[in-house]
Amino acid sequence: MRVSTMLPTNPDPALNFPVTPEDVEELGLLPEEYKKIQEILGRDPNITELGVFSVMWSEHCSYKNSKCLLRSFPTEKSDCHAPYQVLVKAGEENAGVIDIGDGWAICFKIESHNHPSAVEPFEGAATGVGGIIRDIFTMGARPVLLTNSLRFGEIDSSHVKGLIRGVVQGIAHYGNCIGIPNVGGDIYFDSCYEGNPLVNALCLGIVKHKEIKRGAAVGMGNPVYYVGPATGRDGLGGASFASKELSEESAADRPSVQKGDPFMEKLLLEACLEMMAVPGLVVGIQDMGAAGLTCSSCETASRGNSGLEIDLDCVPQRETGMNSYEILLSESQERMLVIVQRGREAELEAIFKKWDLPAVVIGKVTEGEDLEFKQNNGLIARIPAKALADDDPIYNREFKKPNYLFEKQNWDETKLPDLDDDAAKKTLPLLLSTPTIAHKDWVWRQYDHMVMTNTIVGPGSDAAIVRLRLGEDLEKIIAISNDCNNRYCYLNPYRGGQIAIAESIRNLACSGARPLAMTNCLNFGNPYKPEVFYMLKECVRGLVDACKFFDLPVLGGNVSLYNENQEGAIDPTPVVSVVGIVDTEEMITTQKLKNGDEAIILIGGLCDEIGGSYYLKEIHDFKTGDAPTPNLAVEEQINSFVLRLIKNKQVVAAHDISEGGLLVALTEMLFAQEQTFGANLDIMWETGQSALMRNFSVKVREESLLQ
Repeated sequence: MRVSTMLPTNPDPALNFPVTPEDVEELGLLPEEYKKIQEILGRDPNITELGVFSVMWSEHCSYKNSKCLLRSFPTEKSDCHAPYQVLVKAGEENAGVIDIGDGWAICFKIESHNHPSAVEPFEGAATGVGGIIRDIFTMGARPVLLTNSLRFGEIDSSHVKGLIRGVVQGIAHYGNCIGIPNVGGDIYFDSCYEGNPLVNALCLGIVKHKEIKRGAAVGMGNPVYYVGPATGRDGLGGASFASKELSEESAADRPSVQKGDPFMEKLLLEACLEMMAVPGLVVGIQDMGAAGLTCSSCETASRGNSGLEIDLDCVPQRETGMNSYEILLSESQERMLVIVQRGREAELEAIFKKWDLPAVVIGKVTEGEDLEFKQNNGLIARIPAKALADDDPIYNREFKKPNYLFEKQNWDETKLPDLDDDAAKKTLPLLLSTPTIAHKDWVWRQYDHMVMTNTIVGPGSDAAIVRLRLGEDLEKIIAISNDCNNRYCYLNPYRGGQIAIAESIRNLACSGARPLAMTNCLNFGNPYKPEVFYMLKECVRGLVDACKFFDLPVLGGNVSLYNENQEGAIDPTPVVSVVGIVDTEEMITTQKLKNGDEAIILIGGLCDEIGGSYYLKEIHDFKTGDAPTPNLAVEEQINSFVLRLIKNKQVVAAHDISEGGLLVALTEMLFAQEQTFGANLDIMWETGQSALMRNFSVKVREESLLQ
């Protein structure tokens, strides 16, 4: 390996050494990627430049192994004249934005913090919440709600119990302290997540159309500000850490886990929103999230087709002796990069002084396309911004259908042993006690879901519902639902992807809402394994087809790969969150029965598929069969029918049937209030009746036992 004799030469002797193949491998770059870096620069990179490329070309930042699939998602409505059009599409900015009428819009996104939460459950989960909040208010939107999707191993494991305790406390700590309600989510328990939990955090905010902010560095000579607390060594290399498999040595990667301060973030949130409300003051703004200063600088420069000159000596530092590599790659929390209109610096500095936060000029916008980082009066890195943000390598990996799918999908359910009467009577209690199905109030009660006083329906129903107070005489009502059944995706990834979308939309319909848009977090194993990439490819295909069918635009999301334990990859888990709008307050519906004299109608008929069911898992210890066959046309028909009944005030409660089946869903409706009810079941089939309108009638009685 030859030593680079061209500029830049790092003035720090500790970093001024030739890059070796071992350095390239340790930083997660392939030999061919290093060769591409040499071609881009026209020389060998120094170690700081190599570190910059390693984080920006990691899967966490570049999506190099998934971008080829993500491009197939619909990012806007197919009907350009339909109401509620997308205003900021997926991939354009930190988060997508969609109109909700009257000059207002919502901005929402979900992201993962899986690896950090596996190593440091409390800090990993807490900073996952903090990071997704910053993605939202960077767009000029005020955050109004949080949700989370969690996946853990079997709950009887002491290690899993420790992970649950830390993750839930971390989520509660950050959200409760910053004062944003956590209104919903979902939790699954499965042995496939042992040692590799999934922690997916979502935030939604509101913004006026005219106040949407962009993250572009434009205007030659405009100053670049660093705002927020000082940079430390915590979170160093977090993006690269999240782009490799966990191992026994991962616990030593604690510096890769950031430390969060929700009280500092609250100050930053208010200061940034006040700053962005001043007309013409902010030219561009970007969160220093994954890859810290490196990512925020290269992305703003790339979007603005400009260059940036950054002096690292001006970056506030809370630790002594930090070198350029550490400053550029640190992922310390609660920081922003802001490009300000030249000549108006005093206005910004006055706002941040009011909120007692640092606001320091660290550079300026320049002509050309290069990022130039300086330290100790020397140039330590020069890299074209677009090479980092837009010209990263893109791969379409080899894929192969896993052998186990042939056996699982052809399983003969007629060979399932019959249950005797005693075992049959125990089935429902066993299902209700399954951790995935059982009530989750032991988690939800740790979250403040009523702060801001806008929550109408909190955790525990099919969807959370929040009122958006937009003016004296203007308000909107939105609903949000998270979903993904990993067992269906494991048995049939294409169907599993479709089912995740369909169930989320059903949850909204049962709550009186029409779907607006979707965000997703794709949690999978190592994409270099052909079987894993096949599962990712098929799940995405299922998601895409369902989104196109329902004309559901995707506003953005996150891809989290390399989720594996010693037994192999986790089950494919494409978590989806769908946001809907409730037309009137009278249409808000929950799953709770109200009086005990209601007639319960099953819409859609009884199914004859049990593949991947919790009945098979809990009663027979089987994880087999094919996933149910979704009929999207019937789904849409049923959703429209239910919404019409709700609008006509013919429905007092509605509930989606999912994990556990019909009896579990019915029991949840009966037990969803302080007074519990019982029910007599009477199956009535009418000859010639369509599958859509077959009724399964239940007369509710005021008893505490299900007959």
